[in-house]
Amino acid sequence: MDQKETDNENNTINYFKEKNDLLKIEIFELKNKIKKIKQQIWDIKLRSQSEIENIRRRSFLDIENAYKFSLEKFIYELLPVIDNLERSLELKQYKKDSFIISIIEGIKLTLKSLLTLIKKFGVTSINDINLPFDPSKHQAMSIIESDKIKENYIIKVLQKGYILNKRLLRPAMVIVSKKKINN
Repeated sequence: MDQKETDNENNTINYFKEKNDLLKIEIFELKNKIKKIKQQIWDIKLRSQSEIENIRRRSFLDIENAYKFSLEKFIYELLPVIDNLERSLELKQYKKDSFIISIIEGIKLTLKSLLTLIKKFGVTSINDINLPFDPSKHQAMSIIESDKIKENYIIKVLQKGYILNKRLLRPAMVIVSKKKINN
């Protein structure tokens, strides 16, 4: 072989080596792109599964709350009936007639069964005295000076409040204490 052929052959070999190196680099870059795309697909899959789980959880909570508070309006409308029954029992001016006494006993039993019934559905009453005033559960109707009860404590409940499954239906109307000012 002469020098020209050898140079030609070397040039061809070098050309194919360079071409091969460029193709190896391109293959490497394509493999990296494939890895990135696979990672993006995996991230999208995880986010989608997470979102689906969040939707399920929110739906479950919405259904649970709808069930818990489905009776809210009905019970709220029932509260004046309970108030009237309680007020009728507070009357001290009824006669000692056995007929009236039996009516009052009937009212007591009706009120007791009504309170038992609403308690089954998650209703609790706010009726305690000598506790600190809580504006999220109480509505102050009056303030009275007192040296016996701590300041800002409930002295008397004028009208019971009610809570349905930890949600306030109606605040209790109360009288709150104030420190007595000595002159």
